[in-house]
Amino acid sequence: MSTFASAPPAAPASSNTQASSLTAPPGAFEITLDGVRVQAFSGETLWQVAKRAGERIPHLCFKDAPGYRADGNCRACMVEIEGERTLAASCIRPATPGMVVSSASSERVRNARQGVMELLLADQPPRADSPDRSSHFWEMVDLMALDIDAPDAPHASLPRRREAPTPPDTSHTAMHVNLDACIECNLCVRACREVQVNDVIGLAHRGAASKIVFDFDDPMGDSTCVACGECVQACPTGALMPSRIIDEHGRGDSACADRKVDSVCPYCGVGCQLTYHVKDEKIVFVEGRNGPANENRLCV
Repeated sequence: MSTFASAPPAAPASSNTQASSLTAPPGAFEITLDGVRVQAFSGETLWQVAKRAGERIPHLCFKDAPGYRADGNCRACMVEIEGERTLAASCIRPATPGMVVSSASSERVRNARQGVMELLLADQPPRADSPDRSSHFWEMVDLMALDIDAPDAPHASLPRRREAPTPPDTSHTAMHVNLDACIECNLCVRACREVQVNDVIGLAHRGAASKIVFDFDDPMGDSTCVACGECVQACPTGALMPSRIIDEHGRGDSACADRKVDSVCPYCGVGCQLTYHVKDEKIVFVEGRNGPANENRLCV
């Protein structure tokens, strides 16, 4: 008979322990967003955490698509973090355990976002004259419930950065350029340089004279642009648009289609997935769809 007593059986894990192991994946932690505890993961930004939690934070210079990095240029996505003096751009601020963040619940945040949008509105053509009346920019204006037609709207009394409207560039057969609607968010630059790696689009000059250029400030149609269309997809304001939906006065609307048809590009054998926007049984423009070969891009 053994002189060693057998060890007692291990106690079964409590239901709380089992539940926490099931609901807390590796790398997960909690932060507080507008008074609610939400789950976050290592490497996520506050903007991404908020999106998963069901809150849509305004954004202009960030495109939530494969290949696009956040830059924090536009400052429309600012949030307030407990213990910090300044507001932070949620698209580039990583979430950390225990962080307490105020977004929609913060008056300071709402005022900051509204101030950013009012400054940008002062330089935009009126919505009725916009190259894209349904652009992401105007969608964000609607999201923030800004009364842009009010006589005392702040942007109405702000001076324009450009004294005269910038003439549109109609040199390209497929794409229309109207830099009067450009907010210099740099999304088109990242689309061209980093996503498509064509390196045609850049930002030239400094300060109030800065502007988007193609090659050495050439007309788009005379530049080395390969017409992949990624910059048009990325532009949040309609400064870059498909030519077919722009009228003779430079006005357009990306929501003009009667219906959308998902398809596959027939140009080569890669199999890029596309969405055709159809009006009056004619294709008016095409967008890339998130497929395994192209990840939202129009042309790889």
